[in-house]
Amino acid sequence: MALDVTSGPMKGKLVIRNVGLMLSGDLAQPILDADTLVAVDGKIEAVGRAKDVDTSAAKQIIDAHGCALAPGLIDSHVHPVFGDWTPRQTQLNWIDSFMHGGVTTMVSAGEVHLPGRPKDIVGLKALAITAQRAFDAFRPGGVKVLAGAPVIEKGMVEDDFRELAAAGVGLLGEVGLGSVKAGAEARQMVAWARKHGIQSTIHTGGPSIPGSGLIDKDVVLEADADVIGHINGGHTSLPEGHVCELCERSTRAIELVHNGNERVALAAMKVARELGQLHRVILGTDSPAGSGVQPLGILRMMALLSGLGGLSGAEAICLATGNTARIRNLAGGLLEAGRPADFVFLDKAQHSAGKDTLECLEVGDLPGVGMVVIDGIIRAGRSRNTPPAERVPEVVGH
Repeated sequence: MALDVTSGPMKGKLVIRNVGLMLSGDLAQPILDADTLVAVDGKIEAVGRAKDVDTSAAKQIIDAHGCALAPGLIDSHVHPVFGDWTPRQTQLNWIDSFMHGGVTTMVSAGEVHLPGRPKDIVGLKALAITAQRAFDAFRPGGVKVLAGAPVIEKGMVEDDFRELAAAGVGLLGEVGLGSVKAGAEARQMVAWARKHGIQSTIHTGGPSIPGSGLIDKDVVLEADADVIGHINGGHTSLPEGHVCELCERSTRAIELVHNGNERVALAAMKVARELGQLHRVILGTDSPAGSGVQPLGILRMMALLSGLGGLSGAEAICLATGNTARIRNLAGGLLEAGRPADFVFLDKAQHSAGKDTLECLEVGDLPGVGMVVIDGIIRAGRSRNTPPAERVPEVVGH
């Protein structure tokens, strides 16, 4: 367990050498011709060949021993409450466990599992601001949790969204989990949120918790939220044809989640790829939920889309990193200069039929996590949750 109050990034230079496979997170160029990465004060300074980058005066050196290096994974859809505890499954340290699955950033889709969650307008705004402040100041396991996502309710006016934005709230919880369920009413509130810089996500499919209800394709299209949340259902999906129609008729982000319909997730991904719109696809777990907590949920989604959906392993990693970062307006998610030094070291799982990290995903296996770095700080070595990696990185100098 590694609970940590935000202490800021690593100070000084971090050098990562002998990287066997440099995975950029960018669909335009998923694999980089590079074996060395340099970060200074918690941000990437250079990615390239060892002979071409300045590795002198390193405060810390990590030898990757041929492992793959990827941006830290991003979970686009979680439901935190306070700290590293979820009352939904009466479980502690779930966020820290996700970090052992390679996740370095999480995005809240609403703090909906808080016992007694306030539904009056003053109360829901107070909860959102409190959650945003609390997770900004406290990072379980070092994970960056973007929280404070209010569930909109009837009676909210534009000034409420202006007030939330001014207080630092940048997300809406799933539209449809509260009393606002009609498309026209949702569209107005989504527009107010967008005007004030707040990103919106809409619940898609059948009801998930008491108080939620069916949100069908027509409501999703009319509301026009920024992210079509769990387009493959959370848990119950819309008919596959309706989901494919959403992919075709909307230009918004297509979010696929672990706690949804796997068949429909594959169908949505394939439609997006056929449309040349794979950049719209992002991954989440939609957890904690009735299905539980899935520390390896993002890795499992990558293996599903690659092993059964035909994506290359490198493309699957992009969906969980660069795609989500761009759509969610996050600083991380890509291995390029100026980005946060948030990384996951991956290697093929011991005895996997896949010959390397990417083929491991392509045959449907989970790769092993050998180390997780957030803001240049090592947060975990060999994962306690993934299958053991064949190779793991090693700190070899300071």
